[in-house]
Amino acid sequence: MSDLCEFEFHTLTVDAYGQPQETQHCSAHGFIADLGEGIELELVAIPGGSFLMGAPETEEGWHPTQAPQHEVEIAPLWIGKYPITQAQWGAIAALPKINRPLMPRPSCFEGNHRPVEQVSWLDAVEFCDRLSAHTGQTYRLPSEAEWEYCCRATTSTPFCFGETITTDLANYSGIDWEFEGRICSRGSYGKGPPGSDRRETISVGSLQVANPFGLYDMHGNVREWCQDCWHPSYQGAPGDGTAWVTDGDCNQWLLRGGSWNNGPRACRSAARGKMEIDASLYDIGFRVVCVLPH
Repeated sequence: MSDLCEFEFHTLTVDAYGQPQETQHCSAHGFIADLGEGIELELVAIPGGSFLMGAPETEEGWHPTQAPQHEVEIAPLWIGKYPITQAQWGAIAALPKINRPLMPRPSCFEGNHRPVEQVSWLDAVEFCDRLSAHTGQTYRLPSEAEWEYCCRATTSTPFCFGETITTDLANYSGIDWEFEGRICSRGSYGKGPPGSDRRETISVGSLQVANPFGLYDMHGNVREWCQDCWHPSYQGAPGDGTAWVTDGDCNQWLLRGGSWNNGPRACRSAARGKMEIDASLYDIGFRVVCVLPH
């Protein structure tokens, strides 16, 4: 059901003004799962390690929900190279129900290579359950700690590309939004430039730049569900990278990464969001983790 492979990709860093500084051509190990009818799911091998989760108070966009910063140890894992696409969703949604029905085409912005959206946390879990049954391997949502570790990809800056970001690198709202004469969302971050506002999703990986682990669209495009329920801070958070599903508000679940509908502050590596377990919006999708035997 799967083939081991090596993925080639390139990543780059930008300076504080958003100007490209260095491009690197890299490779990563991974495997490809066959979903049938020519549809494949690419997963990247992520090495284990430790990192500092959360944001310092000096970071633009910091919020108390992103504190306290704390060390987390992450075990090696396999994670989707991209958010789940509409073609992948359609292939798995056509399989037999495990716990709940799935709409075959839920997305607002249609396109086989665009990320699926308008799917709830419950829908994403059902997708993982069906995918597991189909492949014989265990799939699940990433924990919030795994997600941030994969997004940062050894970096400690607000974005995996550096101190700022541009709409050439990610699909987010790069313009200022005003309400009653007050700017409620800025399109630029730090000393970086404003940018475009596409107002829709784009095909996964189409901006052709990955983070240092070889993952695409970790900033922007769609917000991504995680395994964890909502906690208003990291006080008492597990340090082993597992999902935090006790002593919180488990009517609301974690979202990460920001979207086409958010400004850059909400797309930072440390930014956190939440939504009701059964909510489905046109900027919410997900990516999957595969649990392979050791």
